[in-house]
Amino acid sequence: GSNGLQNFAGGFFDLNPFGPGEYGIWVVKFNERLTWVLLVGWTLVALASVLTFLLIRSPWGRVVKAIREDEDAVRSLGKNVYWYKMQSLVLGGVFGALGGFVFAIVNQSVQPDNYGTAFTFFCYTALLLGGVARVLGPVIGSMIFWFLLQLTDVALRQAISADYIPESVLVGNEVGQVRLMLVGLGLALLMISRPQGILGDKREVAVSARR
Repeated sequence: GSNGLQNFAGGFFDLNPFGPGEYGIWVVKFNERLTWVLLVGWTLVALASVLTFLLIRSPWGRVVKAIREDEDAVRSLGKNVYWYKMQSLVLGGVFGALGGFVFAIVNQSVQPDNYGTAFTFFCYTALLLGGVARVLGPVIGSMIFWFLLQLTDVALRQAISADYIPESVLVGNEVGQVRLMLVGLGLALLMISRPQGILGDKREVAVSARR
């Protein structure tokens, strides 16, 4: 319901092979619980990426790509376009569910508000930033997006603390909104200069435009 769920991942952390302490490299370190979540999360990302890579190079993947380029032509060849679309939708839902598992576990709390409009915007932003028609596009895009989001937050707060930004211009409780504006502006500029994204292919964008 509206109250959500809390403290439900005890069984997951009971499987943690890491003992108490900090793990990481140089200044980037995490406690044993977060290290376990990161290991499981990135393992799922790697498996999903490999599965996607194999699928798009299989006969099934070639049919899906053909549907994207010319749905009517594929239907004329006797392929069940609706069924292929449904299969790809289910596959995307499975990937989304795996990401939701990790998101819920690391926060130890699930509230309806966690999955609002902003969260959907973040997912689309990561996808567009990484680039279309690339297996690693969403992965790289999400890494860059969250890095920029946290970087702007920390930079703005430190600038306010050091009086580089006077309180008459910006105060601490406004940083959250301003950082989204800055990241959104950067994304808009990226779409103008490189609409296919960082790893994307202009030919894939041209195909979508013709449709």
